[in-house]
Amino acid sequence: MTAVLLDGDALAATLRRTMAGQVARLPRPPRMATVLVGDNPASQSYIARKHADCVELGIQADLIALPADTPAPALLAEVARLNADPAVDGFFVQFPLPDGHDERAIAAAIAPGKDIDGLSPENLGRMVAGLPGHVPCTPAAVLALLQGYGVALAGRHVVIVGRGLLVGRPLALMLAARGVDATVTLAHSATPDLAALTCQADVVIAAAGQPDLIRADMIRPGAAAVGVGISYAGGQMVSDLAGDVAQVAGHVTPPHGSVGALTRAMLLRNLIDAAARHG
Repeated sequence: MTAVLLDGDALAATLRRTMAGQVARLPRPPRMATVLVGDNPASQSYIARKHADCVELGIQADLIALPADTPAPALLAEVARLNADPAVDGFFVQFPLPDGHDERAIAAAIAPGKDIDGLSPENLGRMVAGLPGHVPCTPAAVLALLQGYGVALAGRHVVIVGRGLLVGRPLALMLAARGVDATVTLAHSATPDLAALTCQADVVIAAAGQPDLIRADMIRPGAAAVGVGISYAGGQMVSDLAGDVAQVAGHVTPPHGSVGALTRAMLLRNLIDAAARHG
C-alpha cells in the first residue's frame, strides 16, 4: 500500500494565496505583534517563519524582544500595553517562556479579540460552547489538513493520543462538533493497551511528543495517521509516528511533520479575522 502524503506545506501555500487576497481587500494591512522572551533558538526560528509568512501576505509584523530575565510583572505589563494599542490587531507571546513565568497566566491576560493563538480561557470557553471566537491554531491546522485531503471524518472513529491543552483536548472538541461529526476517543498516558485502541481507529492523531510512539502494528491498514507531536533525539527532530507507519496507512504525514506551516496559516487567519472586525 502506498500512503497518500498529507502535505501540509502545500496546503498552507494554497491557503496563504487565498488569505493574501483577503488582506488586499481590507481597508488597511493587518498588524501583528510577537513577544519573544529570551533567545530560544527554536522559538527564534519559528517566529522567523511566521514573520516571513506575514511579508508574503502583506501583513505588518512587529517583534518585541525581551531579555530572558524579564520579570513576570514586566511581561504582563507588555501584554497590557498591546491589549490597549489600537494599532495592533492581534498578538501572541511565544511559548515556551523562561523559568519563572506562568504561561497560563500570560494566555489569560491577552484580550480575547487580540488572542490570535486562540489560547485565552475565554476563547477556549467559546469554542466549548460553540460560539464564535479565535480557535487554537494547531488543532485547527490538523482539521484543515484532514479536510483538505478529503479524509472522511463524519461517523468515523478518531483516536487522539495526547490530552494537552494545546492540541489534544481542543482538537477532540473540533472533531466531534456538529458538521464534522467524528466519534472521538482521547487517549493518554493512563490509557491501557493503546495499540488495541488505535488499531480500531479510522484516524489516529499522535500529539504526545514521544518519539516513534505509534508504530505500523498499531495502525489499521488504510487508516489515516497524523503526527503532530515532535521531540528531539541526537539533535534531530523526531515525529510521534514511526517510519514504518507509511507502509500500512492510507494517509500519513511526512517524517518531520506536516502541521507547522498550517499552524502558522491558522494564526494568520485569526489575525485577518481580528483585523476585519477591528476595521
